[in-house]
Amino acid sequence: MTARNQALDLLRAVARKDAGARIAHHFATDPGRLNRMSVDGAGLYLDLSKQSWSAEGFEAALDVARACDVEGRRNALFGGEAVNNTEGRAVLHPALRAAEGADYHALGEAVSKEVDATRDAMCQYAADIRSGAETGGTKQPFTTIVHIGIGGSDLGPRLLWDALKPLEPTIDLRFVANIDPRDMAEALAGLDPETTLVVVVSKTFTTQETLANAELAKAWLAESLSPRRMVKHLIGVTAAPDKARDWGCGRTFGFRDWVGGRYSLWSAVSLSVAVALGWDVFERMLAGARAMDEHFVEADLEKNAPVLLALAQIFNVEGLDRHARTVAPYAHGLRRLPAFLQQLEMESNGKRVKRDGTPVDTATGPIVFGEPGTNGQHAFFQQIHQGPQVVPAEFVVVAHTSDAAMDDREGDAPLWSNALAQAQALMVGKTEKQAHAELVAAG
Repeated sequence: MTARNQALDLLRAVARKDAGARIAHHFATDPGRLNRMSVDGAGLYLDLSKQSWSAEGFEAALDVARACDVEGRRNALFGGEAVNNTEGRAVLHPALRAAEGADYHALGEAVSKEVDATRDAMCQYAADIRSGAETGGTKQPFTTIVHIGIGGSDLGPRLLWDALKPLEPTIDLRFVANIDPRDMAEALAGLDPETTLVVVVSKTFTTQETLANAELAKAWLAESLSPRRMVKHLIGVTAAPDKARDWGCGRTFGFRDWVGGRYSLWSAVSLSVAVALGWDVFERMLAGARAMDEHFVEADLEKNAPVLLALAQIFNVEGLDRHARTVAPYAHGLRRLPAFLQQLEMESNGKRVKRDGTPVDTATGPIVFGEPGTNGQHAFFQQIHQGPQVVPAEFVVVAHTSDAAMDDREGDAPLWSNALAQAQALMVGKTEKQAHAELVAAG
């Protein structure tokens, strides 16, 4: 039996013991629980003390990480090794958010200078669009961007825009993903072709839905612009720039094949967002991601936020047979976070074979779903509070925003109190005796 399987067997055995215990009991018998099971790093505070694991279960989960050589695999990823063994590719999205002058290599090839050059080009293009130095074919400044993509070419940029956009943006940004023509019709409604920039995002530039929508956008532009003028309104973001230029894009921004779609929001895939927000905002977003990369590389396993989040999920799925997880962001700007995480996790882990091609012998991940709080409380929370199956819940609360108009402590109070109350209720619950006593007391 491998060390991995031994560690998983131990985790399952401990989980069976933990399954009958209440989380409140763990707190009562383990005064150091909160400190041991929480992490403060990269500007985020993570509290996993309200998970179902006991102290023994927490340690058993860490043993699984050690047995699977998580640290070694992490180092292989950051080292640019062929961790995508199916295609023989590196998976090097951390290079996209690294500081300028970093020294990342993909399969031995230096890539950081190319990343820096692409970022510099994005920065200059964003500045030129926003200043009016770069205009459309009729010399009109761009006021709207239509971003066309699907999957990783849509979900990440859409999340960034919702999370970071100002209340009154100087450049409007609209997204089109669905092949249903209604999606494009709604995006183009009320727009002026002479002031609209269309950004077509496809890694291969062969994606059916994206190209179908791009053709609709091109036809719409052609009603008002000559072919010579129209090219200034068509930008391609792709790993196949020749195909984009042949299709009609006047300019392209690239990324390499070691950038997976669901990790691509850090690349030129988010060009439209960088233009609409301004490069300084986009650069701060990259810096935040870089801070988490540094935390992931440097922190010990027992205080490593990404590792512990993964282990909590393994404990719930593999140990406690809980095959769903809800994500409840208590922030309107993060309302698309559950959809982004759905693709990030379920496309990554939705596999029937292991890296070596043999069939999987464990579950590979839960169903991820969610809605922003407090909306979810009036939709599916009844099921997770009182339904027969246990659904682990992940609450996301924003402590501070960069927008003074929105950073209202008094206005945030109901949102925060709802998040904390829901988490407390799910953790503690009520026994039948307690519920009966409360009803009697209420008459």
